[in-house]
Amino acid sequence: MEPFIRNDQYNFIKSQTQVLINGHASVNDTGVLNALKSLSAEKVFGLFEELSEEQKQLLTPVMDIKERDQADAFLASIKEYVIPFKPLTEQSIKKLFPKAKKLKMPALEHIDFRDISYLGWNDKGTNRKYIISQENGKLSGLHGTFKPVSKKGICAICNKFEEIGMFLSETKGSQIGTYTKKGNYICQDSQKCNENLISLEQLNDFISRLKG
Repeated sequence: MEPFIRNDQYNFIKSQTQVLINGHASVNDTGVLNALKSLSAEKVFGLFEELSEEQKQLLTPVMDIKERDQADAFLASIKEYVIPFKPLTEQSIKKLFPKAKKLKMPALEHIDFRDISYLGWNDKGTNRKYIISQENGKLSGLHGTFKPVSKKGICAICNKFEEIGMFLSETKGSQIGTYTKKGNYICQDSQKCNENLISLEQLNDFISRLKG
């Protein structure tokens, strides 16, 4: 069976296993638990437009999760079916950022590409942040200044309460020679942001608004 689960979908399924664990720990009513199991399964299956019988069989055990060890075993069984992020090399990254001089490279050898929906890294020396996203199999690069803030806030990409910073990207304005700055608060730690992502909607929205 080919990989068919995106990283954000895997994270969503992971969040549903926690909902089930919490439910079984706090609820004794069988009817309520059965409703919770059905709802979680419905949400998990609803992530996919179409599922083969084999894919359904792989995901169905989510309904039976009651404890952490069951969740861990289930998540390990579906992990190999997560679609990895498009492969990257230093050369392909340089092509995405042709104007960036002395581009600081991310540590590609330490990245599990199944764990990311986008690749983001900070260059503290230049106070810049680089983001590589993919849509319809095509990679695109976005970079801008990044200024961490001292208090936690909501990230515009993962929508979770994390250590954030202001990301500002510069695009050409409507008049020749003019530039417009656009930005928002996003996670300082892009790996943590990727772990939090349970949908691509806000990521895609963030990228399109800043590139527009």
